Amino acid sequence: MSTEQEKAELYAMDISGAEWHSAPGGPEDEKVEIAYLDGGAVAMRNSKEPEVVLRYTEAEWRAFVLGARDGEFDLR
Repeated sequence: MSTEQEKAELYAMDISGAEWHSAPGGPEDEKVEIAYLDGGAVAMRNSKEPEVVLRYTEAEWRAFVLGARDGEFDLR
């Protein structure tokens, strides 16, 4: 399957029943929320704008997590 096909299927997926996870905090706190989807995919949104959802394939998410663990996104 091509990357384009994989992304098209990912964005066509119904995630209305997704279980969203975030770091602890109050309801008024702005947080990143993550939902684990079928096939290892992940959806991510901002708690203050839940209608805007980004979706990542398993490979994209794995690359992001490994980069974060390796310090690619550390603030200087």
